[in-house]
Amino acid sequence: MDQTERMRVDLIGVTPELGTVLERLTRAGGRPVIVGGSVRDALLGTPSNDVDVECYSLSYRDLTEALADLGRVDLVGASFGVLKYTTDTLDVDISLPRRDQKVGIGHRGFEVDVDHTLSFVEASARRDFTINAIGWNPATGELLDPHAGRADLEARVLRHVSNAFGEDPLRVLRGVQFAGRFDLTFHPDTAELCRSMFDTFHQLPVERVWGEWKKLGSLAVRPSRSLQAMRDCGWLDHHPDLTAIEGVPQDPRWHPEGDVEVHTAEAVDAAAAWCDIRGIDGDDRMLTVLTTMLHDLGKATHTQIQPDGRITSYGHAEAGVEPALRFLRSIGAPSELISKVGPIVREHMCVACAPESVTLAAVRRLARRLAPASLVEWARVVEADHLGRGSASHAGITDRWLQLAEAADVAGGVVKPHLKGEMLTALGLLPGPQFAQIINASRDAQDDGVIHNHDTAVAWAAQYVADHGLA
Repeated sequence: MDQTERMRVDLIGVTPELGTVLERLTRAGGRPVIVGGSVRDALLGTPSNDVDVECYSLSYRDLTEALADLGRVDLVGASFGVLKYTTDTLDVDISLPRRDQKVGIGHRGFEVDVDHTLSFVEASARRDFTINAIGWNPATGELLDPHAGRADLEARVLRHVSNAFGEDPLRVLRGVQFAGRFDLTFHPDTAELCRSMFDTFHQLPVERVWGEWKKLGSLAVRPSRSLQAMRDCGWLDHHPDLTAIEGVPQDPRWHPEGDVEVHTAEAVDAAAAWCDIRGIDGDDRMLTVLTTMLHDLGKATHTQIQPDGRITSYGHAEAGVEPALRFLRSIGAPSELISKVGPIVREHMCVACAPESVTLAAVRRLARRLAPASLVEWARVVEADHLGRGSASHAGITDRWLQLAEAADVAGGVVKPHLKGEMLTALGLLPGPQFAQIINASRDAQDDGVIHNHDTAVAWAAQYVADHGLA
């Protein structure tokens, strides 16, 4: 049923400059409609600055001529019917309505038919989910919703527009990240359709897979919803390191919330909330969320039930590094991210000692073991771990570590060794293997606070050389 509504409301804030563009298109005989994510986000109460326009009843030439004297118009996607309109203060994509026809394998195997005479009902049928197939006519205030996307938003449901959804495997992963971003679940029919597409996952270029995971880590307000969506549609089976933690028990004294899967879901949501409350976004948020999602993978192989009934997972932090890195490589994560995740996973249990026993030396050594990750990045994941424990959740587990890290000036990373090779040369030593031996030893002395500047480094080195007969 066509669920077009006459809202007569200012659903999306149209700036005067964008208003001029829309008015010019209308005067040329077109019918510009704001489409896609900006309409969805406005209905969710989270307005977006990124507005996309689809213009009906005008050709490429008509569009270009209508806007040429206002700003720059570039054809950036001829095969997809996309123009980019740019001025010093406005950047907007303007597309023409189109049909898509599957002609090959993968998400690129489509033949596109750009047709400015299509109706909104026809053009919106190519969209993936009903929540993304809503349009808004800024001239009339009409909400164009032929696929009941608004009702699905209110019901927090992800439902495919048509069976053409099955032609593009990337849409499954888009649904997964939408589930986490907007707290949605797959409609049962859509989950079943996704399950039927299981074997198409390997058609996707790894960079496109990473694009969806990056959005999940950067934007998902409830990342656990994304994991559940993958579970519901069967696609989590593409990542056996994630499925391996399902049903793995934990000691209820420390984890009353349940098994490792339940803990991971609670912790990853806590990680997202922790970041959002503190304004941590972009790559920093992504690192926190994804590392928290992976921090306990080692429990799949290192959990044991002791004769007295206790459940232990000794060594799981170290054992979790390889499966975490294996998963990240499989989704195309960049090397900079991978290099930080490993050390954080390996060291996430070092807070088990009593806070009052933490020393400056311990903090300095941790900073070195975490490199290239920082203590601040580590602390976010550790806090999320301890906030994802049901009735045993608590914050502030890393406070003492961070206080000492600030005092030692290592919160943001490792302080470089004070002892340099030229200092050893000045002591009469010739460059050779002993240089590395001495400088490595100096790091321990620096961690212990014996070395803290140039002069103490030289004095320590002179004594070390004398004690070890290296002169």
